[in-house]
Amino acid sequence: MLLLMDSWITTPLDERLLRGAAELERTEHGLLPHRLPARARAQNTDPQLAMVEAQPSGVRLAMRTAATAVELDVLPTKLAYAGVAPRPDGVYDLLVDGVPTASAVADGGNVLTVDVTTGAAQLQPGPVTTVRFTDLPVREKDVEIWLPHRERTELVALRTDTPVGPIPDRGRRVWLHHGSSISHGSDAASPTSTWPAVAAAHGGVELVSMGFGGSAMLDPFTARAMRDTPADLISIKIGINVVNHDVMRLRAFGPAVHGFLDTIREGHPSTPLLVVSPILCPIHEDTPGPCVMDLSTGAPQFRATGEPGPGKLTLTVVRAELARITAERAAADPHLSYLDGRELYGEADAAELPLPDQLHPDTAAHRRIGERFAKLALGPGGLLVG
Repeated sequence: MLLLMDSWITTPLDERLLRGAAELERTEHGLLPHRLPARARAQNTDPQLAMVEAQPSGVRLAMRTAATAVELDVLPTKLAYAGVAPRPDGVYDLLVDGVPTASAVADGGNVLTVDVTTGAAQLQPGPVTTVRFTDLPVREKDVEIWLPHRERTELVALRTDTPVGPIPDRGRRVWLHHGSSISHGSDAASPTSTWPAVAAAHGGVELVSMGFGGSAMLDPFTARAMRDTPADLISIKIGINVVNHDVMRLRAFGPAVHGFLDTIREGHPSTPLLVVSPILCPIHEDTPGPCVMDLSTGAPQFRATGEPGPGKLTLTVVRAELARITAERAAADPHLSYLDGRELYGEADAAELPLPDQLHPDTAAHRRIGERFAKLALGPGGLLVG
C-alpha cells in the first residue's frame, strides 16, 4: 500500500500507548523506554545493567485502531562485539488482536561495538529509520508492536492512516517477572519468542519484564523497583548470574535472597510470588564462576573457570538454598512458592535442544520453557494462580 504523506496521522507517543516500561526518558530524538525507574538507575554503577535495562524486552506499543498502515520512526542502538560477525538486526513483531501478524527490522541506527577483552566500547552514530507495517485488517482492532528485546530503541514518531488510541483495560492480570539474560531473551529470534513473552501469551497475562542480561544480582534497587511496580503475579528467576559472575559466597547469598523477598513483600504482601531456580546449565552445575566468553571460533562460547571450594556457589548449591529458603518462608507466607528451573529445561531438554553457546537457550528452547512455565505457573491450578 502506498500512502501520500498528507494522509498520515501523527500521534504523540506517551505512556498511554506503551506497556512494559517503567519510565520514558525524553531524549534529543524522542522517547527512550526504561525498565528500571530513575531512582534505581541513579544507584547503579554497572555499564552492563545500564545497557540492558534500556533494551526494551517485553515493551510494546499497544493501540486500538482501525488503521491499515502503521509507520514507526525509531533510532535503534545495535550491539556488536569486536572480531565477531554482526548480530542480526532487532525484530519488531506486530500482533493484531493478540495474533502474530507481521515482523520487520530497522535498518540504520547507532552501533555500539564492545571489545570483550578490554571492556572498551565505541559508539558509531547512525540515522533515524522507519519501521513500516501495511495491509492490516480493515476493522477496529488491538494492535501491538513489540520492540526489539536486545536493541536499545528510541521512539521518534508514530504515524497511521486512521486515528489511534490506547487499548482499553481488558481485565488481564499483570505478571511482573525478574531474571537474567535468559529471561531477557538471550538468543530468542524475536521479542515475542522470548520465553516470558511465550508464557504470557499462553497464560493470558500482561507481561512486565525485568529480565536483565547479566544483571540478576539480587540488587536492592531492583527489589525496590519491583516493590513499587503494580502487579497481580510476581516471579523471580535467580541464581545463574550470581554464579557465573562469582559475585558472592553462600554466606552472603542466603541473606541477600531473604532481603530481596522482604523488600518485594513490603509492596506486595499477599501477591502470589514464585521463586524460580536456574534451568539446567551443564557448565555451571558443579563448577563455580567466573564464566568467560571465548571468541576464538568467531562465535561466542562460554566457559566456567572457577574452582570448587567451601562456600562457593554452583547451580546445584543455589537450587538447594533457594528451595530451603522458600520452604521456610512459605510456612508464614502461603502465597510464596518455589519452582525448580530444571522442570522448565532439564537433562532431556539439553540432549534434544542443547544450549548453542553453553549458556543461553535458542528460540526452540525458549518456546518450550515458556509453554512449560505457562502450564506450571499460569494455568489452572498453577503455582501463581492456585
